[in-house]
Amino acid sequence: MAKLTGPQKAAIILLALGEEASAQVIKNLTTEEIKELGVQMSFIQGVKKDVSDELLEEFTSQFDSDDNLYIPGEHFIRSVLPSVLGENKASELMNKIEMEKQRVPFKNVREIDARVLANFIRNEHPQTVAIILVHLGHDKASQVLAFLPEAFQYEVINRIAHLETVPPDLIREVDEVLERELVSMGKESHQLLGGVATVAEILNLSDRRTGDGIIQAMEDHDPELAEKVRKLMFVFDDLVNISDQGIRELLKEVRNEELTLALKTASEDLKGKIMKNLSQRAAQMLEEDLTMMGPVRLSDVETAQQNILNIARRLEKEGKLVLAGKEGGDSFV
Repeated sequence: MAKLTGPQKAAIILLALGEEASAQVIKNLTTEEIKELGVQMSFIQGVKKDVSDELLEEFTSQFDSDDNLYIPGEHFIRSVLPSVLGENKASELMNKIEMEKQRVPFKNVREIDARVLANFIRNEHPQTVAIILVHLGHDKASQVLAFLPEAFQYEVINRIAHLETVPPDLIREVDEVLERELVSMGKESHQLLGGVATVAEILNLSDRRTGDGIIQAMEDHDPELAEKVRKLMFVFDDLVNISDQGIRELLKEVRNEELTLALKTASEDLKGKIMKNLSQRAAQMLEEDLTMMGPVRLSDVETAQQNILNIARRLEKEGKLVLAGKEGGDSFV
């Protein structure tokens, strides 16, 4: 009983009173109150007799039967509303109730950057944070969890492990409060739009001449920042750090002509890595093509290298290889 909210108790009482008596009560409520009761009733599939007895002690004579009270709440409210509001208003209100039921909790919160969201909820009660995380999806929840303080992480996970059912109105209340507070912050603060990682990704997709020029200028003005960006960037020669299996996956996707052109300025270590993962015949043919290749435009070589890097990034997203050259990449033992 202690877990029931006011609207839930009111909904159960009306169910116990029956349609005729409830209609008289509902006539004296506001539209918003009726809507709230309708939402609560639509979630009720049945009420245990001991619960209804406790709520309606003054009407115990109406509950002489030992049977539990099994009245579908949604059917009940659909039958009562027309006699209270009229057919049109009742239909309109039922549509609003249905929309409220189908509302996806924390839908807008899922779009917020994980770091921003973690900083925002880190001072909330662990139970509240647990309720939020279980509605974000496993991937987003893990990202947010990683940005929470370590001691707090355990508290939240422990709550999630013991979390079973949560009253729908409590979920809705947490969602609405969180949404209001986030809106008060301003939408512009919901996303991290810049940062060193963003710079590194932009430069990764730039042509080599542009990237090198920017990094050089950065080193002249802010060497520390330049070093941070460089460590997050992934350049063509970093392909040497990919596992042999990853290299073989990459070679399946790359045209021979483009590979030959890209290797024109590659390091000997990378060339050796590529050759080792080709068949003997294919490696021999590639070696011959490189030897016979005449002068080529540097821009063409860089374009070929960039195309192969783009393929490597796509394969990483598909889980077929790991770009291990970036700082912070996965370690293997």
